[in-house]
Amino acid sequence: MRIPLSWLREYVDLPATETGRDVQAKLVSAGLEVETVEQLGEGLKGPLVVGQVLTIEELTEFKKPIRFCTVDVGTANGTGEPQEIVCGARNFAVGDKVVVVLPGAVLPGDFAIAARKTYGKTSHGMICSSDELGMGDDGTKGIIVLPPETEVGKDAIELLELVDEVLDIAVTANRGDCLSIRGVARETAIAYGLPLSDPALLDIPGPNAFGYPVQVADPFACDRFTARTVTGLSPEARSPIWLKRRLQKVGVRPISLAVDVTNYVMMELGQPLHAYDRTLVQGTIGVRRAEQGEKLKTLDGTERTLDAEDLVITDERGPIGLAGVMGGANTEIADHEEGQGTTDVVIEAAHFDAVAIARTARRHKLTSEASRRFERGVDPKAAPAAAQRAVDLLVLLAGGTAEAGVTEVIAPSAPHTVALPADHPDKVAGVTYGRETVVRRLQQIGCDVYGQDELIVTVPSWRPDLAAPNDLAEEVIRLEGYENLPSTLPKPPAGRGLTGRQRLHRRVGRALAGAGYVEAPSYPFVGEQVFDQLLLDADDPDRQVVKLTNPLNDEEPALRTSLLPGLLGALRRNDGRGSHDLALFETGLVFHPRAERSVAPVLPVDRRPSDEELASLDAAIPVQPRHVAVVLAGAREQAGWWGKGRPADWADAVEAGRAVAREAGAELLVRQGQYGPWHPGRCAEFVLVADGVETVVGHAGELHPRVVKALGLPARTAAMELDLDAVESAGDDTPEAPRISSFPVATQDVALVVDAGVPAADVESALREGAGELLESIRLFDVYENVEQLGEGRKSLAYALRFRAGDRTLTVDEASAARDAAVALAGERAGAVLRG
Repeated sequence: MRIPLSWLREYVDLPATETGRDVQAKLVSAGLEVETVEQLGEGLKGPLVVGQVLTIEELTEFKKPIRFCTVDVGTANGTGEPQEIVCGARNFAVGDKVVVVLPGAVLPGDFAIAARKTYGKTSHGMICSSDELGMGDDGTKGIIVLPPETEVGKDAIELLELVDEVLDIAVTANRGDCLSIRGVARETAIAYGLPLSDPALLDIPGPNAFGYPVQVADPFACDRFTARTVTGLSPEARSPIWLKRRLQKVGVRPISLAVDVTNYVMMELGQPLHAYDRTLVQGTIGVRRAEQGEKLKTLDGTERTLDAEDLVITDERGPIGLAGVMGGANTEIADHEEGQGTTDVVIEAAHFDAVAIARTARRHKLTSEASRRFERGVDPKAAPAAAQRAVDLLVLLAGGTAEAGVTEVIAPSAPHTVALPADHPDKVAGVTYGRETVVRRLQQIGCDVYGQDELIVTVPSWRPDLAAPNDLAEEVIRLEGYENLPSTLPKPPAGRGLTGRQRLHRRVGRALAGAGYVEAPSYPFVGEQVFDQLLLDADDPDRQVVKLTNPLNDEEPALRTSLLPGLLGALRRNDGRGSHDLALFETGLVFHPRAERSVAPVLPVDRRPSDEELASLDAAIPVQPRHVAVVLAGAREQAGWWGKGRPADWADAVEAGRAVAREAGAELLVRQGQYGPWHPGRCAEFVLVADGVETVVGHAGELHPRVVKALGLPARTAAMELDLDAVESAGDDTPEAPRISSFPVATQDVALVVDAGVPAADVESALREGAGELLESIRLFDVYENVEQLGEGRKSLAYALRFRAGDRTLTVDEASAARDAAVALAGERAGAVLRG
């Protein structure tokens, strides 16, 4: 929200010496995020005056139309003679009043003005557009044409209010009241301890039976609707300069008087308004839910198909507006240049349900200034004052007549009250404020407070976000100053450092980083179409997702069930930007819905939740195991003088899974597998064995070519994903000192021939078990396939076996016996025979 300091001063009598920076510091201290203070007119230097165009000579000998003009600027040029100026704009005529900058002036951007020869003429100055003066968009995209009554020679810097300071405030979702000058003025008055001149305090006539007929069919979605009628507006009436300039400063483009007035009041009071051309409204104005498939052409020229949940404004023909979002084209206010012009208007000031408006705006991808305010909370009691303010301005500026009829449709509602212990803010902040301070601060924000130790607080209508004791405590704390809260470092009891789970996550991250992987955290949101791209089966559990009610991106409305979509997206982006040798990893939560859904309880904040409360909370949230994943593409080892290098492949992905398991102290069984995105012939599955039960906890290998193509990945991309929580639960990370033997090792190599379909892991498992306690380590160092030597469908696996005893030097016979026992068991279980 942009807040011009000059406008703010109308409602708060700030000291004349206060600058925008000073106000920014006060508001930031009060909890508002003032991002910048824009200095309008910075570096601007006159003379900049009002001139009247006397003559225009068209210079036709150039490629683009050029005009040589004489302009009366009064005595501003020191001579009183007409000023000769060359100009290329076409939107002004002889007799028009324009803004002229004379030689010696400096425009924003350090643009100095001097007499210069151009297009064969000498131009003594410049006729200005709004962009050249830093005024913002005025809708003309050309020269500023002033009202005819503007005095020639008048200082245009003062006339156009070109010098000002504008505070740009990032308004949080709960502070809809600060999306208005009124709301920020209230906060400023509190911060400075000054009175507020509330612009909503107006003389407002009561409702009667003579107002424009209105019927509300859904009082929950629209609990207040005010309608006022103004007739006899002058079609020639224009928005005055001060009104246009205030709209431009807050970032709104001036359009026409009636529309500008509604926008002005919305920015001033925070209440969105809409003006209907009364001659185009047929019959009673209604508020109801749309019928499924109804059509409405909105003011942006788009024909929209309505949903049954959309709230619409109607007349006898059907929808004439999307309630709280945008009006319809069939009742649009007509500008005088488009024809006769609108002379009679009906002003709508209503209060709509925040959720209904937010959902409609997102459903139609149509965000407006009105919807931004309604979905954050609008003061329901501001509607009559806003309608009256608009009526007063239309009568004043357009010569209209306010009809006596006033329509008010109101759904009965009681003020919201909150019971607050007087010492509750003290407990929350850890500071003793005292009852008097608490009551004073709550009254400053507009609350009515009664009671002694137990306060009964009636919340003001413009603060719907104050719903609980903690909300009120936060108000007291922020107004007393967050900077005044003492900083006390917690003193944790000895021995309560990182948990075992946290230590494991750090060790896994360090291990992968040490292996050359770069951590690449990603957003936990996915679109369900990615499961098709990953070739998941229709009944795959990973297709069961938790969907968000209010997603950041409509194309990614679900929480992830795998880390791969985010990691592969990061790999694709980096590859597209020239980084082709990539090794990325991520550890993070994935989300799976529970079979039985329940509502999460609201936990207390004044004490530690009980075990039962925590258990009920856990039962209501999705299952969230932590996974670890890696993706690789390009070269794993770079080529150079040291060697040829090698590309990343499926074996690197498998080794990453093994490295994670080693950090957890778990033993993974690695065997051939087949799942979703992985190549069916180059996929390994990770298995944990507990109590004789095998559990698949992850996969690794090269991605399927169809997945690579669908996701736009580099060829032969490899990936691994592992359930880190499952590995942790099966592992034992108790530190174990290495056993160093003083006795020598005995090495025996064996080459075994097996069927090509026998996994190497099965052969290794048999060898390990058959060799017994003397086996120190086993390593597969060669895989050989040759039809002529081994036969069709056969392969040779060569293993290095290391034997060692802790209490003696092994004899050749002992090592050979252990080797023979290992080979025998491999032959029994895997059909292995010694090669040669």
